[in-house]
Amino acid sequence: MENSSIDLETIGWDSYFEDNFTEFKEEGLIPGRITEVQRKSFMVITELGEVESRVSGKFRFNTLDKSNFPVVGDWVIIKIEINNKGTIHEVLPRKSKFSRKIAGKLTEEQVLLANVDVVLIVSGLDHDFNIQRIERYLTLVSKSGARPVIVLNKSDICNDLDQKLEEVKKIAPNVPIHNLSAELNEGLESIEQYLEKGKTIALLGSSGVGKSTIINKLLGTNRQKVSSVRKSDSHGRHTTTFREMIMLPNGGMIIDNPGMRELQLWSDGDDVSDVFSDIEALSNNCRFSDCTHVGEPGCAVKIAIENGDLEARRYEHYLKLKKEIEYLNIKQNEMGRVTDKARGKDISKKIKLIKKMRPDKY
Repeated sequence: MENSSIDLETIGWDSYFEDNFTEFKEEGLIPGRITEVQRKSFMVITELGEVESRVSGKFRFNTLDKSNFPVVGDWVIIKIEINNKGTIHEVLPRKSKFSRKIAGKLTEEQVLLANVDVVLIVSGLDHDFNIQRIERYLTLVSKSGARPVIVLNKSDICNDLDQKLEEVKKIAPNVPIHNLSAELNEGLESIEQYLEKGKTIALLGSSGVGKSTIINKLLGTNRQKVSSVRKSDSHGRHTTTFREMIMLPNGGMIIDNPGMRELQLWSDGDDVSDVFSDIEALSNNCRFSDCTHVGEPGCAVKIAIENGDLEARRYEHYLKLKKEIEYLNIKQNEMGRVTDKARGKDISKKIKLIKKMRPDKY
């Protein structure tokens, strides 16, 4: 354990977590925050310093849902053992979480980050620039509870900056947008406003957009490894291979996130109205309340497309994401029924096992 006194408020501790921690105070436990998830352990920063920790057997036994295991940004309750290692007994309720569907065919939630205040959606102004990918990120962040901010990096090599800015403003009229060049150290002051003491920001974006370069510039040191991208298609290698929360000089926290090859949505039952509010507003003007915007007369959405007020591309992407979330909702409901059944069988097995071990108690 690294011995250094740390003010928990500088890394995000507030009354919300204090209230949820009250019941653990008398048990000799202390709070800490996950800064890194390793293969079999977690790095946890506490008021006593950083300590390598593992979840307790009881926690592992009782936690059936993987999404409830600690992730970077989580506040946890730990006990410091004699060997200066920590044991995690509980994860405090999250203020926000960033989730996606796990890669592959299984319909399971993968929580990537927790308790983030601001998410910087980073896009390169080179071949990486992709409006539909930005819309997808916005859809994910809108469900997280964090505030989205769009960062357009590599302005020094962009020949049509005004056009790209206009494209982004159309899809995100209420989201702050900043353009900069991290490589040339230009425009970084525009995002420093989000680096407040006690606040946590996370960077999301594909490989090669400059997330690690931005962090290095903000830290004033080359902490994060960076690599070049192919000029032909602006594809970069995964230089960040794990999520890590880093303390900034001013007391705030920043999370670097690996570029995600597969960015699948995760739904909490809501739709995409937050990101596509313009289409939702048009829908209210349709002649029929249950208009599908396909062939009905008096469809305000179709009229807007024909008049050029709504891009056909944006509407098609809206339909695609909406269909994806509806399908997810169906699969999640099915998985919920299966999980409840499996949980019941698992509990029954555990009760039988306990009875065999302690027959005198039953």
